[in-house]
Amino acid sequence: MRFNRTLALTLVTAALMTVYGCGKEEPKKAAEAPAAPPAAPETVVKIGHVGPTTGPQAHLGKDNENGARMAIDDANAKGIMIDGKKVKFELVAEDDQADPKQGVIVAQKLVDAKVAGVVGHLNSGTTIPASKLYSDAGIPQISPSATNPKYTLQGFKTAFRVMANDVQQGSVIGKEAVSTLGAKKIAIIDDKTAYGSGLAEETEKAAKAAGATIVAHEFTNDKATDFKAILTKIKAKRPDLIMYGGMDAQGGPMVKQMKELGIKAKFIAGDGVCSAEWPKLAGGAAEGEYCTQAGVPPEKMANAKDFVTRFTAKYGPIQVYAPYSYDATMTLIAAMQKANSTDPAKYLPELAKISYDGITAKVEFDEHGDTKNGAITLYTVKDGALVPMAMNVGGKTEKLSAAPAAPEAPAAPAAAAPAAAPDAMKSDATKADAMKSEAPAKK
Repeated sequence: MRFNRTLALTLVTAALMTVYGCGKEEPKKAAEAPAAPPAAPETVVKIGHVGPTTGPQAHLGKDNENGARMAIDDANAKGIMIDGKKVKFELVAEDDQADPKQGVIVAQKLVDAKVAGVVGHLNSGTTIPASKLYSDAGIPQISPSATNPKYTLQGFKTAFRVMANDVQQGSVIGKEAVSTLGAKKIAIIDDKTAYGSGLAEETEKAAKAAGATIVAHEFTNDKATDFKAILTKIKAKRPDLIMYGGMDAQGGPMVKQMKELGIKAKFIAGDGVCSAEWPKLAGGAAEGEYCTQAGVPPEKMANAKDFVTRFTAKYGPIQVYAPYSYDATMTLIAAMQKANSTDPAKYLPELAKISYDGITAKVEFDEHGDTKNGAITLYTVKDGALVPMAMNVGGKTEKLSAAPAAPEAPAAPAAAAPAAAPDAMKSDATKADAMKSEAPAKK
């Protein structure tokens, strides 16, 4: 059929008159919303955390992990920009079971995952072997709780810690054991781990230098639960004080078995034992006994009030190290911000010279990677809770509200010594030459 141009024009004209006729105007299009600016590019930065989150030390490992997790959440809430990109931090948490072999395995997993930094490990025994893998990979590592001096004395530029080491704490423990607690005869037990033996060794050196006699040094392991054979041997030595280098899973039953055997010596341990869980693990036998922590009580920390409130509301009571784990994580992030890079090779130099106002203290490192602001606090157990008695900062000791009375003079030979008050460091010995007290230790 031939196309009729005249007919086509007529039809088009009629259609237009139908649409626009009768005085109607062409409807206007709705105004379009302005295009949203393109979102800033986002990059995911992984930070590793390692601690024992299964097994007898799981409560301590989770405490550390939760401190790091809260730091990650707080950093993400700030919408941090680095190198023009919004950074989303992600915590990659691993369980080393407090086992050195497992510690190396999970460290390699974090290296393979290309984490930008590591918070951990909890134990010195896992931290030290893992630190070589991080060093070889150039990944910065900050431990919130490993205290064996060897960790930062290996020459690794990637190794840091945010609390006092065993040399710092052991020297205070040994000195205070004699001068403040009045112990003359001290027995030591350690669990043969890098932490336990390191702490015991430093305490022994300092106690001897202060004039004490070490009447026994016995050994156990970090899986043991029965200490009666060791304690029976020690009982025959009639010590004033038993010091334990190890963790709370052993420190609880150990002090309980001391009481069952009728050992009159006081008990003291380091921060591996000095947790909120220890009095429970001891079944009440820790009442009036002593322990130390590296660092100061949360109420004495520079900026910890808000952290403590939020943390306890979300996760429950702080065991020991959560505030330090929080600071370790935030310090890594602060160094990235200073370097304007999340590349470990670029932000590591900033980390080494950082001065960061943490919640525990000002975070600064010496040439080895140790904290410049180490502190030690002595606690006693009162009504089932840890009560701070004294803290040592920069070599100076400040007595707190529960500070002990001065050690009593030995009782006359014919008189029996009075029973010790549960909240004071007094002599428990029944003979003049068996004066009793206690001494601190560290993790």
